Amino acid sequence: MFDILLFLFESYFDAGSYPEPNRLSAKLTAAGFEEEDINQALTWLSGLRELSNATYPESINHSGLRCYTDFEAERMSEEGLRFVAFWEHNKIITPIEREMIIDRVVALGRDKLSVDKVKLIALMVLWNQHEDLDPMLIEDLLTPTEATQLH
Repeated sequence: MFDILLFLFESYFDAGSYPEPNRLSAKLTAAGFEEEDINQALTWLSGLRELSNATYPESINHSGLRCYTDFEAERMSEEGLRFVAFWEHNKIITPIEREMIIDRVVALGRDKLSVDKVKLIALMVLWNQHEDLDPMLIEDLLTPTEATQLH
């Protein structure tokens, strides 16, 4: 499924959004993706489209430290949790965007997502919010963690 998310971003970034589900399914099938992965991605993207700042109370932006539930912490690797905390602390993402990222991580139902997968989810969340994404931010989110540690 992560290959599909990356494909969508790379293919439709300039357009600002990806096609509606039926058309997107046909395009993904033509691109060679498996039906099961396509269905999983479409379900995940449907949940992503439902997220907006209005979904969350504004008070989240003024709250203190975020403590993760055991369930949430099981879904992200330690590096993924640190990545989200670092980005929020440095005001790259808002607390509401943090919650959106956590929502989409939990929606996958997988344990210990790597930091690279969490970064891709963060990219999709920010793109879905129609934010102007800085090219350096995009590069950071798309560069595998191991590649950044080589320097």
